[in-house]
Amino acid sequence: MLTRPLFRFVKDDTKIRFMRGRFLGLAVSAFLSLASLGLFFYPGLSLGIDFKGGIKVEARTQGPADFGKIRAGLAANGVSGAGLQRFGADDDVLIAIDAPGGKDAGSEAATQNLVDKVRAGIAQAQPGAQILSADAVGASVSSELFRNGMLALGISLLMILAYIWFRFEWEFAVSAVATLILDITKTVGFLVVTRFEFDLVMVAAILTILGYSTNDKVVVYDRVRENLRKYRQMPLRELIDLSINETLNRTLGTSSTVFLAALPLALFGGHTLSGFAWVMLFGIVVGTSSSIFIAAPILLLLGEKRLRRDAQRPQKPEKSDKPVVKAPARR
Repeated sequence: MLTRPLFRFVKDDTKIRFMRGRFLGLAVSAFLSLASLGLFFYPGLSLGIDFKGGIKVEARTQGPADFGKIRAGLAANGVSGAGLQRFGADDDVLIAIDAPGGKDAGSEAATQNLVDKVRAGIAQAQPGAQILSADAVGASVSSELFRNGMLALGISLLMILAYIWFRFEWEFAVSAVATLILDITKTVGFLVVTRFEFDLVMVAAILTILGYSTNDKVVVYDRVRENLRKYRQMPLRELIDLSINETLNRTLGTSSTVFLAALPLALFGGHTLSGFAWVMLFGIVVGTSSSIFIAAPILLLLGEKRLRRDAQRPQKPEKSDKPVVKAPARR
């Protein structure tokens, strides 16, 4: 009969002193986040049509797609500045065009007119081509989507702050939210470097990363809280190390399971889902490592004095239940 798991990432009695490297972890995280912020301003995110407006058409041609003929067909129908790329097989082509300008910019009529021109251009360039999908977003709608997406991220962080503050104490909440912000900045840097389009799908990916990372940190925080009550004289640095080691198998097991589940989607999910999956994989690695090397050190810095008041107080000698036997008086 099996009484324990057959596979563990680390031994049960592992005693890794994570807090010895707390300053190095914080320094590396700060450097990566600052570099990501720099990349955000230059060269910046590659915005998808959800946030900058425009149209995106996926087509399948008879035989390999000829980009030269497609551009010529689009130009003959008054469409310029189109971006073409393959996705999947050689006969699958993705056409992306920015929102139309001029006095009718942002109107549904102008956007629909542009979609019709693209359809006509593809049909003229590659007879028999099949339109798989056509997405169009006006400029005014895209700005509203971007604003709502950023609002969703902000509300999520506030709700996480309130939840952890209510469940634990303010030191836990501040350290968790600060770490999540650092996770988000690194994810933004990853999007800039990989040039994945930042659209509503990526906003959903970031929100998913926030939820996963928060859950991972709550697991560690629960054990820290339990050990604060159990080991009232243990220094906070040693107690956090103990708590991380005790939850390390669960942390690595959960992360590996989610990672392996998302990996096939990244490799074989196609143009639409592969970007989402790659961002998820990056977020899993960042979220798991930040629970150990970022959130825990910040908690140690914020709570070393307040959370360990008991350890700083002189302890009274414990009362014994045994009766006190007085020595017989000398005569």
